[in-house]
Amino acid sequence: MTPDQRLRWIAKPAVWLLALGPLAWLAWRVFNQDLTANPAEFMNRYLGEWALRMLFVALAVTPLRRLTGQVEVMRFRRLVGLFAFFYVALHVSSYVVVDQFFDWPAIWADIVKRLYISLGMGALVILAAMTATSTAGMIKRLGRRKWSRLHKGVYGAAVLAVIHFFMMRKGFQIEPLVYAGILAMLLGARLLPKRRSKRPARNQASST
Repeated sequence: MTPDQRLRWIAKPAVWLLALGPLAWLAWRVFNQDLTANPAEFMNRYLGEWALRMLFVALAVTPLRRLTGQVEVMRFRRLVGLFAFFYVALHVSSYVVVDQFFDWPAIWADIVKRLYISLGMGALVILAAMTATSTAGMIKRLGRRKWSRLHKGVYGAAVLAVIHFFMMRKGFQIEPLVYAGILAMLLGARLLPKRRSKRPARNQASST
């Protein structure tokens, strides 16, 4: 089996299964009516946390390539990023449908009055723009430079999402600090040197 065949028939299906696993687990809990005493809050927080985790996984792809020199991992970045937006969309949809029952005036009032919701909506807008321009056709239309500049907005979206999560949890809690620490490490890892840049020197040395 060639590397491309392994990627198509093994690696990508595995990513799909892993990414859809949290949603399948939530569906199972809904089916069994096991959503705690406040189902709307549980569902919203569950989807929001998995949206943040997916976003972190997408952000981890580039540092992983830098550390390992494995360029192949970059082929999963777009897929994981789309799953991150998928869970963000579900998170927002659960708020609009389950929590607010399409009460648009109340939703707008929440966005205006509650800063953490405003920040969350800001992250949603950034990720929506990135998702809409994630195709090869949009890269050609925008140009590689403009497209790259737009997609660097993922860093801002991640920061907004972490602040949103931190402010949503009332009182001092460890979990939001853990997420903030993970984000700091992921952003800091981009300052690491590329491991693959050292390979030609080693190969040249071994051939002499």
